[in-house]
Amino acid sequence: MTAAPTTAPREAFTGQVGFILAAIGSAVGLGNIWRFPGVAYENGGGAFLIPYVVALLTAGIPILFLDYAIGHRFRGAAPTALRRLGGARAGRLLEGLGWFQVAIAFVIGLYYTVVIAWALSYFVFSFDIRWGDDPAGFFTGEYLRVSDPGLSLDFVPGVLLPLVLVWIATIAVLGLGVAKGIQRANVIFLPLLLVGFLALVVRALFLDGSAAGLNALFTPDFAALVNPDVWIAAYSQIFFSLSIAFGIMITYSSYRRRRSNLTAPALVVAFANSSFEILAGIGVFATLGFFAVQQGVAVGELEGLTGVGLSFITFPAIVAEMPGGPIFGALFFGSLVMAGFTSLLSVLQVVSAAFQEKFGVGPRAAAATIGGVSAVLSILLFSTTSGLIALDTVDHYVNNLGIVGSAVLTTVLVILVLRRGAELRGHLTAVSTFPVGRIWTVLVGALAPLVLGFMLVSRIIALLTEGYEGYPPLYLGIVGWGSLLLIAVLAVALTALRWRRSPDDFTPWPAPHQLPTSTTGGSR
Repeated sequence: MTAAPTTAPREAFTGQVGFILAAIGSAVGLGNIWRFPGVAYENGGGAFLIPYVVALLTAGIPILFLDYAIGHRFRGAAPTALRRLGGARAGRLLEGLGWFQVAIAFVIGLYYTVVIAWALSYFVFSFDIRWGDDPAGFFTGEYLRVSDPGLSLDFVPGVLLPLVLVWIATIAVLGLGVAKGIQRANVIFLPLLLVGFLALVVRALFLDGSAAGLNALFTPDFAALVNPDVWIAAYSQIFFSLSIAFGIMITYSSYRRRRSNLTAPALVVAFANSSFEILAGIGVFATLGFFAVQQGVAVGELEGLTGVGLSFITFPAIVAEMPGGPIFGALFFGSLVMAGFTSLLSVLQVVSAAFQEKFGVGPRAAAATIGGVSAVLSILLFSTTSGLIALDTVDHYVNNLGIVGSAVLTTVLVILVLRRGAELRGHLTAVSTFPVGRIWTVLVGALAPLVLGFMLVSRIIALLTEGYEGYPPLYLGIVGWGSLLLIAVLAVALTALRWRRSPDDFTPWPAPHQLPTSTTGGSR
């Protein structure tokens, strides 16, 4: 694998700035806004930042480096790049792992679009505070018409229309390709997201009671640091928020040019993502402090401090009570839409790129086919009266078992079984301004599998013994475990299909020792 790339043309980001914006757009998503603040508050407040930073440095950034190295060195989406990495010895097995990651992204795309559709609806609802005095009843009753756990084909018109609009926009952007579609969308939406969310945070800081909210978030409880669950929560947050281990960063880095700096942009992406999470924590808890004062309770007594409840029940209740509520609500839900949309593009590009490479189709055909199938399934499964509970269940199982399992398999197979750590570390160092030492191999090959393996096993045991949210075991078996079975079946089936386009159509870059050491970080 030493030949220079000379065969088929391949899409590419126009430069380093475009790549960084796209990668940040992928990492900064819904979880930054509605998950991090609540997780930090429940796990030691200000003290949580200690395990959070440790997790970022020992697992988040190292695995991000790993994804970048695999994607750029072997120039392909997850199945293609991992197949080339495995070579004659394990190429087929690693291609299967790549398709497992693609299938995860496919399933996530089905329900992620629905949350964006909700946020789009609530952006419109903000202008007349349509939820009135009962945000919880409006969300689960009038808007979503939530039914008991089960499978329903009773469509909810209020969700169906915005969901169709989200899918049309997504297919259009993906069809334009990497530079004209994904990169351009991030160049537009990411600055808008930052400006809009900064305006929201500044407004929140001037609300009565904002200081109480910030004190609740940042007052450190150092005693929490002796609790292993707090450390697991920190690794979980870092892991889920960086878009690692399910094909996104492998795919994005494959669109970098030959002399492209990898490690420095990875650091920028990682710290930008964490900075936005802290900014979100400030904005969310300043607002919660105002709400607590209005209700005459402590912040800790409020319900719905994270997830769907925070975004679509607690925040609407706050908007209804605060001065200038409609504008604040529009900023909040507009931010959710933009953060979600840029992340959604990256998730679906994983699927689109993989199909383009294996079946020899172009971006437009892949976007139309994948997007069309995904849109139909998304509407059938998640725009019905059973959609909220189905979404909650699938998201929990796919994130906690599917993605974590993918990460464990990738680190074990690539670093420990195939012993490709030195080659990938050499590639990172050869093309980047920030050199990667041997400690990286230890972190990726030893620490990460141990921590993530513990997370995976403990979560499997908890789900088997305790279930999830009190949902019926049969429902969890069909929707929760069934979603994982579907992912595994898709991975096996797609691996077995014949390549319409040779997996060597885009040859890898030269081995690290054949690349002259960069002093500038390559082309940007």
